[in-house]
Order: sequence, then C-alpha cells, then structure tokens
Amino acid sequence: MAFQVKPLAVVIALSWVLSMQQHSSSVNGKPQVPCFFIFGDSLADSGNNNLLDSLAKVNYTPYGIDFPGGATGRFTNGRTTIDVLSGIRKESGRQLGARISMDRQLKNHKITISRIADILGKKRAKKHVHKSLHSGVKKWLAKKYLSKCLYSVGMGSNDYINNYFLPQYHDTSKKFTTEQYAEALIKQYSQQIKKLHKYGARKVVLVGVGLIGCTPTAISAGTNGSACVDRMNLAALQFNQRLVSLVDQLNSNLTNAMFIYINSFEMGSGDPAAAGFKVSNVGCCEVNEVGQCKFDQNPCKNRSEYVFWDGFHPTEALNQINAIRSYSSAINPADTYPMDISHLAKLKFNHRVAAY
Repeated sequence: MAFQVKPLAVVIALSWVLSMQQHSSSVNGKPQVPCFFIFGDSLADSGNNNLLDSLAKVNYTPYGIDFPGGATGRFTNGRTTIDVLSGIRKESGRQLGARISMDRQLKNHKITISRIADILGKKRAKKHVHKSLHSGVKKWLAKKYLSKCLYSVGMGSNDYINNYFLPQYHDTSKKFTTEQYAEALIKQYSQQIKKLHKYGARKVVLVGVGLIGCTPTAISAGTNGSACVDRMNLAALQFNQRLVSLVDQLNSNLTNAMFIYINSFEMGSGDPAAAGFKVSNVGCCEVNEVGQCKFDQNPCKNRSEYVFWDGFHPTEALNQINAIRSYSSAINPADTYPMDISHLAKLKFNHRVAAY
C-alpha cells in the first residue's frame, strides 16, 4: 500500500544527531501528532513497490548499506527524509513497470480511513456500552482523529524526470510547453489535494520539486556548458511557483486546515561544500541503465561526503539536512511557507461533537 502511519518522531529521529551538531535548538523526540500519512514518489518510498512488477525497486545491496537491517526498498544508502511512490499523472514512470500513482494512493488511503473509523467506533461503543455506532458517528470520530495527524505529499518529480523529459516514452513535451505542463499538473494536483482534504486531512505538507536538472543522470546527458540542465530546473521552478499559489488558494478556501510548502528547490540551491559535501555531480554507486545502483556493487566509502547516492536519489546525509530544514525554518525562512512542520504539528482545529 502507498501510505504509512507513524508518529512524527520518525521524521525527528532521522535528523536528531545532525540537528544537535548544527544548531543549539534540538527537536523534541516525543510524538507531536498521533499519526503521519505519507504520499509521494521514490524520494519518500520505504519499499511499497517491492512487490510490484517494476524496474524501480531497490530491495538489494548496496541500497540500505547504512540502514539497520539492510536493504528495505528505500532509494538511498540509509534513511529517506520521510518514508512512499509515483507521479501526479497516472502514466508517469510507466516505462519502469508497475507504479502507484497519486490517484491510487488516494484510493488506498480511503480504505485505511474506513478501517480507522471501524476501530475508533468499536472503542467508543465499548466505552459507552453501545453494541454498535451509527456510521455517521464513526466517520466523525475518524475525521476528528485525522485532523490531528500530519500529511506529507511529495509529488511532481516523476512527472518531469519520468514523463516530460523522456520524449522516447511520453508525448507530453510535444503537447505542452513547460509553462502549460506546470499548469496542467497543478490543476490535476489541486483536485487530488482537495480529495485528501475531503477525506479528513487538515495538516498538510506539500513538498516542492527539487533541482531535477542537477541529478547525476541529468548531468551525464549533457548540460550545454552549465553546471546543471537549466531547462529541467526551470520547469521545476515553474511548477513550484504554481504550487505556492495553490497553497495560498487552499488556505484561503478551505477552513479549519493548514497547507504548507517545503521549498526543496531552495534547499538544494546552496553551496554543497558549506554543508560538508565534496561530491555533488556523481552518485556514490555505479548505476545501471535506469540510474539505480548496480546489484551487489561496492559503493563509495565516504558516503557522508556525497550529495547523491545513485543517479537520482540523495544520500542519507542530505536527507538528514533536508529533514532538519523542513521541520524548522529557523536556519533559512525561505525553506518553508507559510510555516514549518514544527508549527504545523502544534496547530489545533475546532470540531463539533456529534450527538448520538
């Protein structure tokens, strides 16, 4: 299934050590929300696609070389910033095989919500000596519970890397300019996010597309003299600008909810050397034809000095930094908008008690 439920402490834990080293204000490891739902692509995947008929699965070494227990299906050497799979458009990544699109992830989530409603309904019925509760009451209990939960949605990268910029498999670059494509994606994304809100999401983190033109795979194809592939980064920027506008629109139109934007593009725009990285244009492992580490190869030993693990995905070292900056924008206010995750987690929304 393309979702996970876990306390916020998971996100905090993967960044705690580095957080203690980099700034004096440490993050409290106590769970601040009762559950954490994650929707996204391979940047957040924790192995949901291990059972899919797909080339995009990494449940083999050297993936997970720094993860307790070894390879899990995470697309990195250790831990991701947050631990799921695919794109806004259903066809994104189809050349790799089976995938779990955002629409499919939403269907999975709806099933999960019904299970949560049944569990909470049984607990409430037992507490008040009811044999059963009306379905409306169970739905209210579920939505009250879900309003306290944190949702992270990170989509869009695959719609460019594994769609728009793969003309040999997809015709979107022939149908749309990058501006038009960004508009089309955001229009579809908007409907998906609103559906998530309809299902009960109230604290929602929307992760922007990063510097997709600076991945080792993109650079290896040629940059025309630039450090990165500028047209890919421009496309990502056009998408992100509209995503920020969508955040404003959602916060204006949907009451009793808060949507925030994580500026992955900004986080990747600084000097890697300032964060201790020495290699940013190639991955830590030798990659195959789809940009993933070759099976059972020996990766670099100085992994904390590499920005990228394979042809597309960051190392755990970079994921740790991104987790810190997403949780608290004290280091750089431009990292999040209009607030960071630490403030989002503390928000409380009013709910009327259902009579029964």
